[in-house]
Amino acid sequence: MSTTLNLVELREGGAQDLPSVARIMIEAFDPRYGEAWTPAQCMGMLALPGVWLVLASLDGTDMGFALARSVGPEAELLLLATSPAARRRGVGGALLRAVVAEAEARGVEEIHLEVRSGNDAVRLYRREGFDKVGERPNYYRGKGGQLFDAHTFARRLIEKSDH
Repeated sequence: MSTTLNLVELREGGAQDLPSVARIMIEAFDPRYGEAWTPAQCMGMLALPGVWLVLASLDGTDMGFALARSVGPEAELLLLATSPAARRRGVGGALLRAVVAEAEARGVEEIHLEVRSGNDAVRLYRREGFDKVGERPNYYRGKGGQLFDAHTFARRLIEKSDH
C-alpha cells in the first residue's frame, strides 16, 4: 500500500490571480450568507498599501487564498477561503500561518480577524492561537435577510515595548 502526500504550495499573489480567487470564493462561500467579494472589490483592496495576497495550491491547482493588510502595528485578515475539495488537507492552516509570518516580518504586533457566527473556521483560528476579543450582534445580513453575529478574534504577535 502506498500513500501519496499532497503538499500545500504557497505563493504570493497579485491581480493576475483574481480569476482563481473568484473561483475559490464561489466554491467556498455559501451564497446564502453573501460573504464573497466581487473581483472589483478584491482588485480595489489589492491596490491599497500594506495589502498582500497568498495563494495555496495542491497538485498545481489553486485551492485556497488569504487576503490581509497591515497598517502600522496591526494587521487584519480580510478573507481566507479554501475550496471544499481542499478542506481538512492543511490548506487553511498553511494560509493562516503564512499570513501570520508575513505580518511578523512587517513588524506587526497584533493581527485581527472577524468571522460570522457559526462559521466552522473558528476552530482553525483558535488552533492557530487566535482568541475571541469581541462580538458585533446582528452585524452580517444573509441573502434572505437573516442576521448573524460577527465574532472578532486577535492574536498577539510581538509584545509592545515598554517605552
